[in-house]
Order: sequence, then structure tokens, then C-alpha cells
Amino acid sequence: MLKNSLKGTGVAIITPFKKGGEVDFEALSNLIDFQVDSGVNYIVSLGTTGETPVLSKNEKNNIIEHTYKHVNGRVPVVIGMGGNCTAELIDEIKQANLDGCTAILSASPYYNKPSQEGLYQHYAALAGMSPKPIILYNVPGRTGMNMSATTTLRLAHDFEKISGIKEASGDMLQCMNILKDCPDDFLVVSGDDVLALAQIACGMSGVISVAANAFPGQFSKMVEAALKNDFKSAVKINNNLLPAYKLLFCENNPAGVKAFLFEMGRIENELRLPCVAISEANQKLIREYAQQMELV
Repeated sequence: MLKNSLKGTGVAIITPFKKGGEVDFEALSNLIDFQVDSGVNYIVSLGTTGETPVLSKNEKNNIIEHTYKHVNGRVPVVIGMGGNCTAELIDEIKQANLDGCTAILSASPYYNKPSQEGLYQHYAALAGMSPKPIILYNVPGRTGMNMSATTTLRLAHDFEKISGIKEASGDMLQCMNILKDCPDDFLVVSGDDVLALAQIACGMSGVISVAANAFPGQFSKMVEAALKNDFKSAVKINNNLLPAYKLLFCENNPAGVKAFLFEMGRIENELRLPCVAISEANQKLIREYAQQMELV
């Protein structure tokens, strides 16, 4: 049951690049170790934070294989697989090596702006063929269309393969309605670092985090404390991270988190177009915060 195996902090891990633009697999290995050794509960590979829109199919396959090999069973792995052409996504899922993953995280279709019925039918088609449990990913800020609580609950009750949701609408009432009426074994996790503490208090089982790339120890401890109802400790940690949340998303994700990891000496500060590194003014603020928090 995903609600047990994926409880806590998942990290939507970045894809590090070398200065020449190719994937930096050595840096990826070091990042995986950093996450696992710091207490992250699972790795989410090829999420939006991993810059999947600008990765080739061959690069995605190589990243999947490398992640499986380097994680080596230490924590579960979730693979991001989404798209706005349902038929093409089904082919991609069929061809992917999913043997080493616990579940698929599938963002709702972007740009097409389908109706709620269209969203339902898209995920119904995936549920009918996926070899792995599916975690829905509702992120209207990126896709242009919110998946309503009604649609989420309809999918959760109609399909056994649809086993959870990463909810990133930012709508707390929508989140609470999902939590109130979803099946008992349905995984509901936050997709908003800044709201994760509040959403866990409402009943979510954890978070798939961007911030945990750079602050895996602190963020994981905050989530763990919240899940144990130790909100005094959780709030203290979360308050210390509030400035970081603002800096992480000041321009673009993953530009913010890559800027942090660069200051920490863990990666080159390289992104692929159309995304670029953040401005020097914001880089300076991140550098100062990293020094203040003794991350460098």
C-alpha cells in the first residue's frame, strides 16, 4: 500500500548538467546519496523539477537506470511519467523500465486544458494499462487546468491502480475535501513545500518536495515531526526554512534549487533552455542565506 511505503518526504530530484550541457551522472549519484543519507524517505525521478520537458527519451531511460542502480533498494523510487497526448504517454509507459519503481507519478495534461471528464478519461486510460500504481499529480500552475476534488475522488474510487495524488493546487479546501472522502488506503501528499506542514496537519501523509533537494535533513525532520503530531518541533524547523521557500521559487523551478545546490558545491549551475540560471541579485541572496545557515 502506497500510503505506507511512500509516507514522509519524497524528493523531486533535479537533473544536474555539466557545463557542456550533458547529464552529470556523477553529481546525480552524489545527490542521491545526500538525500538518502539525510533521511529522505523516497526519490522521485523525472519530475518537473528534473527538467523532463528538455530531456531526450534516451536521457530519461539512462537516468532511470542510473537511479535504480545507485539507489540500490535503499529507499523506494517513483518515476515521473506525464504528457498531454494520452496515446503517446501509454506507449512511453509500455516501453519504460518500471521494474525498479514503486509507482508512477503522472502530471495531468498540460496546455490542452481538458474538461474534468477529459481528465478522468485520460487517467482511466492509464489505469487500464499501467503495470504500476499511479499517483495523480494536480499542478494547475503548470498545466493550466485544475483537477477538481470531485474528479480526483471519482478516479480514486473507480480504479484500484490509481493509488494516490500529489496535490499542488494550493487550495486548502480542495485538499481537505479530498482527504475527507478518499479511500482509506489512498495516498495524499503535498506538492507545495510552503503548505506541507499545514496540509499534514489536515491529514496528508507527507510531501513530494523541491526544497528537500537542498535541505533534506531539515525538511525530512520537519515532516517526520508533523506526522508524529509534534507540531511544536515541526513549526520551529519550518519557520527557519520560510526564507528558503521564498528564494527557491523566486524566479523559476528548478533554477532556485539549482542555485542553492551550486552554492553548496554539489552541482554546476546549469539549466537547459528555455530555463536559465537565476539573476545575480537573487543568487547573492541565496549565497547569503546559505552562508547564514552554514550550508557552505
